Amino acid sequence: MNIVLVGAVETTLAALMSMCGAGHVPALLVTLSPRLSARHSDFVDLSPAAEKYGVPVLHIEKTNDPETLEQIAKVKPDLILVLGWSQICGPEFRALARIGCIGFHPSALPRLRGRGVIPWTILLQERNVGSSLFWLGEGADDGPIAAQAIYAVDPETVTARELYNRALRAVSGLLPPLLNQISNGDIPAEPQRTDGISLCARRRPEDGLIDWTNPAADIHRLIRASGPPYPGAYTFGPDGVKLVLTGVRYTEPEGYFIGLPGQIQAIGNGGFTVACGDGRCLDITEWSGADTPPALHAKLRTHP
Repeated sequence: MNIVLVGAVETTLAALMSMCGAGHVPALLVTLSPRLSARHSDFVDLSPAAEKYGVPVLHIEKTNDPETLEQIAKVKPDLILVLGWSQICGPEFRALARIGCIGFHPSALPRLRGRGVIPWTILLQERNVGSSLFWLGEGADDGPIAAQAIYAVDPETVTARELYNRALRAVSGLLPPLLNQISNGDIPAEPQRTDGISLCARRRPEDGLIDWTNPAADIHRLIRASGPPYPGAYTFGPDGVKLVLTGVRYTEPEGYFIGLPGQIQAIGNGGFTVACGDGRCLDITEWSGADTPPALHAKLRTHP
C-alpha cells in the first residue's frame, strides 16, 4: 500500500516512527522546510528520521499548489495521512489518494473540533478527552472516524505538555493496527455523532496574557493550558520585561499572604509568589525572560 505522510510537527514524527516500526514505510514524506519552522511552535525537522528509513522527502509551502499536487500524484498514493498539518487540504489534494485521506485530531470527535484544541481542553476543564483518526472531507474535522482513543485526565492538574504527550502516544498506538486493517481491505469509517458537537476558535500567542485580577484558579489554568509546546502564558515585570510563566502551583497555606493582584509576595525556593484577584496566591516555579524574579512587593503588569 503506497502511503504519503504529510506533516511537520511532533505528532508527525511519532506517526512516522510508529509506521516504519510496523513495516508501513511511507512512499513519500511531505513537510515544511526548516526555514518555515516558525509556522508551528512544535515544529520538527523530519528529514533525519526520513533518511533513517529511506523515505523520500518533499518540502513544500502550500498544500494545494499545482506543483505539490503533481509531485504527490507521481507516487500514486493509496492513502494520504495528514498528521500535524495546519493547512486545508482541498478536493484536488484529497482526490489524489485511491482510498482516501486520514487526518488526526487531539480530541474525542465530534467534541472540540477546530483549532487550539489542547489549550481549550484545559480551559474548559474537560475530564474525558481523546484522540481521533478520521477521514478528511469538506468540513472541519467532521469526517467519519477511522480510529479513536478515549482517556480520562485530571482537569485541575493536567498541562498542555501532558495532553500533547498523550496525543503522541495515541497516534503511535492507533496508527499501525489501522494501517494493517486498511491494507487488508477493511476500511473503518464510523460517522460522527450528531450530538455533542463543538467547534474551537483559533488561539493566538497574545491570548496567553495574564490578568492578575482574575481568580487564582483561572490563572493557574491559563498557565497550564498555554505552556509548552505552545508559546506560554505571560506577564510583564515592573521594568517592562516580558516574563513567560510555565510552572505554577497553589501557594500553601492558603490565606497566608495578603496583597494586591499581581504583587510579588515572596521570593524563594527558586521561584516567586504572586497575589491574584481573589486573594489567593500562586507560586511561579518556572519562567523565562529574566534570570531572577521580580523584586519583592513589585507588581506584575499586563503591558510593557
